Amino acid sequence: MGAAVLESFAADESRSIGRRYEETKAAYRGEYQRDRDRIIHSTAFRRLVYKTQVFVNHEGDLYRTRLTHSIEVAQIGRTVALALNLNEALIEAICLAHDFGHTPFGHAGQDALNECMRDFGGFEHNLQSLRVVDVLEERYAEFSGLNLMFETREGILKHCSKKNAAELGDVGKRFLNREQPGLEAQIANIVDAIAYNNHDVDDGFRAGLIGLEQLREQPLFGKQHDEVHERYPDLDDRRLIYEIIRRMINTVVTDLIDQTRANVKEFAPQSIDDVRRAGKPLASMSDEIYAQHVGLKRFLNKHLYRHEQKLAMTEKVQAILKDLFQIYMTDIDKMPLQFSSAVDKHDQTSGARVVADYIAGMTDRFAIAEHERIIG
Repeated sequence: MGAAVLESFAADESRSIGRRYEETKAAYRGEYQRDRDRIIHSTAFRRLVYKTQVFVNHEGDLYRTRLTHSIEVAQIGRTVALALNLNEALIEAICLAHDFGHTPFGHAGQDALNECMRDFGGFEHNLQSLRVVDVLEERYAEFSGLNLMFETREGILKHCSKKNAAELGDVGKRFLNREQPGLEAQIANIVDAIAYNNHDVDDGFRAGLIGLEQLREQPLFGKQHDEVHERYPDLDDRRLIYEIIRRMINTVVTDLIDQTRANVKEFAPQSIDDVRRAGKPLASMSDEIYAQHVGLKRFLNKHLYRHEQKLAMTEKVQAILKDLFQIYMTDIDKMPLQFSSAVDKHDQTSGARVVADYIAGMTDRFAIAEHERIIG
């Protein structure tokens, strides 16, 4: 049930808002452990193994998928939780479920589906992650969704517009009241960015889309490169990159722990409600390390995510999702009965949302196969 001795401001299931549907407590597990287990056993979790992080699934076997990314995020999150005496099981649950709403083909897929849904309320993967755990998972006799604890759902919903927040009930209130989530949710959000920033360096270098000299211009990478190269001058590039990334992650995570601890000491929260009313996030990096972290993110956005080779693949996969959306909107019976039977033929907006649910749940390879099956 988390760290052995939790801080007074950590999430505590005995003071939780609880679940949407009341359930008998488990005999040998805490409630956040139970959430983590439900997430791991869900269909959405298994689908992550064939969903893209940066590279489309068939581009290579060793590139990260949403599943491996989520496990890496959870590993970093648990480290931070234990160091700060926060609720380890809760952070792990949030980290493992945070990408449930991602479409196939990564952000390219989300952009395409959002464009398709422009006249029907749009599509946003963060909202979809909450929709998956609240509604779309069908595993229990007495309710739809996974019926997760409030704090887990709060952490999954990292950001939200006021319009959408007003429709989400309890979990949307903090966006209307301009409050922060608990520290566990704040940590999960930051370690997600730490994981993909550093590991996209690995995947981008492996793919040959970004080079060593380019990376050395980034302060976070360059400092570690020089230290590693000086100590191990004969190291081959592959092991050099691994050693640098390992040190980069350690640098940023250590800074996050130290700075968050300092922020907590200064603000002195006594409860999770104090954390929520702090006016700003208490989990953060120092200004210096955060600037380096953001600099690396901007570098990857320019030189990896917008690389001409990636843009060519982006156009192809976006065309696939747009074709599928149009096909299903025209003929709902081309979807499985589970989805076609949920469509209200008199309400185009709700019908479009069902189509979006179906497409968002696809894996990369299923979307490609389905497109080929229907169109040829």
